[in-house]
Amino acid sequence: MNMPLHLVFLLLIPLAGAAIGSAMSSAKAARNWALIVSLLTAWVAAIVAFHFPWDTSKLTPMRMADAIHFQVGTDSVHQTASSFALKEVGFSFSLGVDSISVWLIVLTGFLMSLAVAASFASIQHRAKEYYAWMSLLLFAMMGVFLARDMLLFYVFFELTLVPMFFIIGIWGGPDRRRAAGRFFLFTFTGSVFALAAIIYLGVHPGWNATGPSFDITDATHYAQQYLVFHPQTRLLIAIGLLIGFAVKVPLFPLHTWLPLAHTEAPTAGSVILAGVLLKLGTYGMLRLAIPLGFVTVGGTQFLWLLKFVGALCVIGIIYGALVAWVQQDIKKLVAYSSVSHLGFCMLGLFALNTIGIQGSVLYMINHGLSTGAMFLVIGMIYDRYHTRDINQLSGLAKRMPIMAFFFVLFVMSSIGLPGLNGFSSEFLTVLGAFTSKFLGIRFGVLAALGVILGAVYMLHMTARVIFGPLKTPALDAHHGHGSPADHGPTLPADLSGREIAILAPIALAIVLLGVVPNSVLTTIFSSSKLITQVDPVPKHSGLVQADGSSAVAQAK
Repeated sequence: MNMPLHLVFLLLIPLAGAAIGSAMSSAKAARNWALIVSLLTAWVAAIVAFHFPWDTSKLTPMRMADAIHFQVGTDSVHQTASSFALKEVGFSFSLGVDSISVWLIVLTGFLMSLAVAASFASIQHRAKEYYAWMSLLLFAMMGVFLARDMLLFYVFFELTLVPMFFIIGIWGGPDRRRAAGRFFLFTFTGSVFALAAIIYLGVHPGWNATGPSFDITDATHYAQQYLVFHPQTRLLIAIGLLIGFAVKVPLFPLHTWLPLAHTEAPTAGSVILAGVLLKLGTYGMLRLAIPLGFVTVGGTQFLWLLKFVGALCVIGIIYGALVAWVQQDIKKLVAYSSVSHLGFCMLGLFALNTIGIQGSVLYMINHGLSTGAMFLVIGMIYDRYHTRDINQLSGLAKRMPIMAFFFVLFVMSSIGLPGLNGFSSEFLTVLGAFTSKFLGIRFGVLAALGVILGAVYMLHMTARVIFGPLKTPALDAHHGHGSPADHGPTLPADLSGREIAILAPIALAIVLLGVVPNSVLTTIFSSSKLITQVDPVPKHSGLVQADGSSAVAQAK
């Protein structure tokens, strides 16, 4: 078992798959190839998780198991004649995983395989391009979770915009161009602020004896311990990283691009957008914004900013729930529910305690499963009735009992029913806010109100769409006042075997994580604890003080 080689395969397989898939001779061959690529990537991700040394992942906030490190342009590599001196830039192609990113990599491979399979029936035109963009999107998302260099992280982070822009803009709904443009402009503009903060950290004089460096682990130690920033400088770094990742989450009030993007995106696009892309924002907060902007050797900085972000999280939780409650489009309702749910996820992170961070990481996984599953079921309903209007759909359990079973299960998961996966993560994030010395009881109480509201709007929607008298556009179009029995086989059928095979793995994961959440929580405990813990500087880092003296020597 060669862990570094498997990390490279997580990038090479989807990248090569995108190139080969775009040259396929037919749409059928392209879609089958995309499914093979996504399944193979998921299989490699599972191998990485299986062989990951869970019991030893407790050395640094960015401890990498068997990390592969290829420094571009250093003395250890022959210099080229290129006029662009990467040595002076400090960029390195460095990959690795810790116990948190391993789970997100597994989630990414799992959901992408199901999203590709779900596209077989709905994507009929320009299929080769579509599946090539999906493979390229998988490559970019994997890169974000694997990168251990800040510039490499940013490159992959931005690269995710391009495939999703085309997926929404070409294969989306009637207003797809506006949705794609808004998605791109919002997220790209926000990430420019994060780039400015990253560049400042990487090239700041005096922290690395060999020149600029963007290594995440070294940068974290540097920012936390070994160079005293002016308070205004550290504040600007914290704000820059916050803005860049808050747009991607999205955190209220920077969420306005999300409902339109979700509504107009094709089903698979919505699944990946909710299941993985939004987690890039929370992962960036966890990996960069919190360790680099708020945690120092002297304690947590900018308590007022922490409380401000906590207030935005609570507002987003309640606002998202209230707006979702009045939606008539099922897909838009679930989109606004993501604004509310991601508020919980962010609240757990900014509680800055182990309970909250554990709950937040678990929330990333659980939200990806439950909300991704909801978009899959909604897409299956839309494929049959060509509407998502709650006023036109009612009593679907009478006609589609298997679909109704999955729909209700995913709704219960989304509202945090005890025994399903959503309960543990929701409980831990709220408990983290309650016990946080920075947030406290008021934030916990308001977040708990959001839990109640979440149950209200999801159950209200379920009662109208799944239960009650049977009502569908197909019935109304043929026999406005006729009996449902009059239509017999002309009515859309229940879920097919392929659709059941797509939903069943998510349903199983939802139940398993609800029954044994410790299967995840125990593995991420050490990494979650170290997010807010300042570690000794690694001896190999070469960090120096602003006056040129060795940080390692001073640490001794």
